[in-house]
Amino acid sequence: MSKSSKRYREILKNSIKDKKVQVKEAIELVKKNSTTKFDESIDVSLKINLKQTKGGDFSLRTVVNLPNGSGKKNKIAVLCEADKMNEAKGAGADVVGSDDLIEKIAAGKFDFTKLICTPAMMGKIGKHGKILGPKGLMPNPKLGTVATDITKAVKDIKTGLVEIRNDKDGNLASTIGRKSFSTEKLLENYNYFIESVKKEKPDTIKGEIIKGTFLTSTMGISYKIGAK
Repeated sequence: MSKSSKRYREILKNSIKDKKVQVKEAIELVKKNSTTKFDESIDVSLKINLKQTKGGDFSLRTVVNLPNGSGKKNKIAVLCEADKMNEAKGAGADVVGSDDLIEKIAAGKFDFTKLICTPAMMGKIGKHGKILGPKGLMPNPKLGTVATDITKAVKDIKTGLVEIRNDKDGNLASTIGRKSFSTEKLLENYNYFIESVKKEKPDTIKGEIIKGTFLTSTMGISYKIGAK
């Protein structure tokens, strides 16, 4: 019998099948059952209401700046003019470039996880959307990755800015921290995340925007969240 199957059976012993649990209890259970050696991410998954009274289905894409950060380490690249490179480096960007960075992107030779671009460089990077788009790296003003204030943009991503986006079936998922986070910090991040999603609800959607909420860890099982 493999170690993973033994571990999973042990987790199931501590699970509460088909029962909704309160947020704090769910966080504690997820942390308790996160028994791997690495610092697993704690993730929230939502089922959201896409049906609008008029127009097509609703689509949610935005960013949330978690108050306690996400614990995720991003490798940030900044595409900017020559006179802004020192600012980008000083802000802590891992990769900084101008036309030389565009050449690397065009050749597919890059390994960053976030790309920030100044408005002046958007005209040059726009034609490479087919390369960056599928990887989720195309700069977007709504997501804070097209910015004149490079220092703020880099800091936001480094300190906990997470991108959220639903799929065609209304599923949406995001990390809210790591198992090393205290229950209190995860709870604060969770509540902030949920309230941020609720604020995105348009007037054309009747009832609640969130239809279901689940909490899990990278290698754990999922818990359905009931009332707070």
